[in-house]
Amino acid sequence: MFTIGPYSIEQPTVLAPMAGVTDRPFRTLCRQLGAGLVVSEMVTSDTRLWNSNKSKWRLDHRGEAGPISVQIAGGDADMMAGAARANVDNGAQIIDINMGCPAKKVCNKAAGSALMRDEPLVREILEAVVGAVTVPVTLKIRTGWSPEHKNAVRIARMAEDIGIQALAVHGRTRADAYKGEAEYDTIAAVKQAVGIPVLANGDIDSPEQAARVLAYTDADGVMIGRAAQGNPWIFQAINRYLADGTLLAEPRLAEVKSTLGQHLQALHRFYGEYMGLRIARKHVGWYLKAHDVDRATLKAFNTLETAESQLQALDTLFQRLTSLKDQAA
Repeated sequence: MFTIGPYSIEQPTVLAPMAGVTDRPFRTLCRQLGAGLVVSEMVTSDTRLWNSNKSKWRLDHRGEAGPISVQIAGGDADMMAGAARANVDNGAQIIDINMGCPAKKVCNKAAGSALMRDEPLVREILEAVVGAVTVPVTLKIRTGWSPEHKNAVRIARMAEDIGIQALAVHGRTRADAYKGEAEYDTIAAVKQAVGIPVLANGDIDSPEQAARVLAYTDADGVMIGRAAQGNPWIFQAINRYLADGTLLAEPRLAEVKSTLGQHLQALHRFYGEYMGLRIARKHVGWYLKAHDVDRATLKAFNTLETAESQLQALDTLFQRLTSLKDQAA
């Protein structure tokens, strides 16, 4: 357990913000399956763009359990402060600042992890956002701009001095993007350097790896990103293993079918049928990756044009998977 301002986070697992993935339906599901905290998709700090459907969906937190953590991104201190205030007015209870995203379309606008090479601007943004709101402000960073320029410890100390109340550190530099293996030495150094909670992020894809990373870094929790795609059960699995060393069994086919069906229906409701069934396609691909479903089946699924046909196709597919499993037994 760790605290962010007045909020006690009861489990050491946090869902990382991922654009196009951690929408309200997925955040809700991950909370139900054990995530101690979930963070919204990145929202631009340019509030003039908030009238788009994409922004409206990202800003929709209706019915969510608290604390509601919203990530904002941008490179202008005044705009970031304004976005923080607007999100608090919209229900955000924690504001998270993105200085960890390596995407070119973000970094080319001097936002995300690109900010880490301009420490005076980092300070300006952190001071502006912390000063703009009364809710806790957290920060997500990488280890540095490039392997030759790792400044996470310096930025972490600066952030703590300014009033940032928790840090998430991805164990790669901006130049690394998602290539190679994450390193945890820098995360351990950040944890030693500050007194606020630190979350370790990067390549944590199993309960055993979570335990190893926590033991190595002394971090307060782990932030899970890509490993949760198609596997929202990873949070309860990690929580249980960290609590008593028990490895939970993989979810049975019936549970996968039930969870996936509920997830798809939530997507259909949230986005409406036209966008919902299109967004559902990538999630279905992630869920089924572990079940050796052939490409032709997935390709056929991706041509379906109604919510009802998607759910019917899932029923048929899982009947086949169950039959094959029974035969193998």
